[in-house]
Amino acid sequence: MNYFIAVPVYNGGDIWQRCVENILKYSPEGTKVQVIDSSSSDNSAEIAQLAGFNVVKITSKEFNHGGTRNKAVTMQSDSDDIVVFLTQDAIPQSGFIDNILSVFNDPEVACAYGRQLPHDNANPIAKHARLFNYPENSHVYSKSDIPNKGLKVAFMSNSFSAYRISVYKELGGFPIKTILCEDMFYTAKAVLAGYKVTYVAEAKVKHSHNYTPQEEFKRYFDIGVFHTDEKWIRENFGGAGGEGKKFLLSEINFLINNGITYLPLAIANNFMKIIGYKLGQYYKKLPLSVVKKMSMHRRYWGDF
Repeated sequence: MNYFIAVPVYNGGDIWQRCVENILKYSPEGTKVQVIDSSSSDNSAEIAQLAGFNVVKITSKEFNHGGTRNKAVTMQSDSDDIVVFLTQDAIPQSGFIDNILSVFNDPEVACAYGRQLPHDNANPIAKHARLFNYPENSHVYSKSDIPNKGLKVAFMSNSFSAYRISVYKELGGFPIKTILCEDMFYTAKAVLAGYKVTYVAEAKVKHSHNYTPQEEFKRYFDIGVFHTDEKWIRENFGGAGGEGKKFLLSEINFLINNGITYLPLAIANNFMKIIGYKLGQYYKKLPLSVVKKMSMHRRYWGDF
């Protein structure tokens, strides 16, 4: 099965260096890596070039979560079957390629994502988020799972994911006008078209964020914008089946046992998530200047 790795990069810093080192360490010999660098002001492009990766530079204004990844796919040969996406802060672990590719032996699998473990410097809140959202057991979802699993069926993370290129082309690739969640958008289309999505717990990277309450607000504001603009997803998949309540109870229990001093921060984070998401749903009624301040992806609003 022919494949390549694609990574969008912008000022990746030290963590990008570690990502590159582990790509080289844990990828099979001859693995092709395509990097699209959004005019980094640090040495991110040089690090990739020294590793033997193919690097293409674009301006920072050209970057788009879906469009930039589409560009990476179109630059590769027609003989490639699978594209594996990473982000610059996702550090691959042993067997990450072989394990995620293995699920594509099923011709009905359109896309897959791997397990994300917390970074070594992750705080207890970040650790719990990874343990809750990326469990030890793999699963395969299809359209028939929507009544029971709801929106979870369309979950995907391009921090570490893989896509069957023939299906990717059939479905038109990623959208180029979403603020984020281009991976969920695509996965929802694939599931509704009759394909399967797989979570591969054996394929692992280290990837997590120690978000502040302000960052959680901005992130969930953008998620609210996405769900408002893409109403068809919730109309077809519904909600997350009470996952929010399960997450909160699980987080409280985890922090009591593994970092009780982080409980106030967790409460603040969750409060800001709710407020941010609700405001994001009403972004069209807000002044653009206010929307830009609330959004994590301010460059998205440049065309509006």
